[in-house]
Amino acid sequence: MTHAENKPESGRSSAHSPGEIRLGVGVVVRESALEFTFASSSGPGGQNVNRRSTKARLRVRLEELPLRPAAARRLATIASGLITDENELIITCDTSRSQKANRDECIDRLRELVAQAMVAPKPRKKTKPSRGAVERRLKDKRIKSERKSRRKQDFDG
Repeated sequence: MTHAENKPESGRSSAHSPGEIRLGVGVVVRESALEFTFASSSGPGGQNVNRRSTKARLRVRLEELPLRPAAARRLATIASGLITDENELIITCDTSRSQKANRDECIDRLRELVAQAMVAPKPRKKTKPSRGAVERRLKDKRIKSERKSRRKQDFDG
């Protein structure tokens, strides 16, 4: 991969070395941490599909991603169906007939997952029920209690 391919989409030069891939703001992973395997793809393409290994599979250990612990936990939750028992994230892509395009799509999907994991959820704002809601609940409880008390049999007499 050339240095030009590592540049962000904005066109500005990146601040990391050619052996690294930028996944998000402040998240740069070594290219050696990403393990790619290729297999024959399915779908249309004639004989070319049978001869070429265009389906890309990206495998990366979650420990290799430089994420804060909270973001790593969110990533594990977001991508729970893509994580193996060995704590590896596996992303597969066979949408294109080009091996390079499928490889790039795997990296883009990883970027999207990392971007989602980097966003901290908004803290929940505690609310309390309105006075009317409390009054309705208490009224319903009182009515239900009276209804049940009318069902009781008097066993004393």
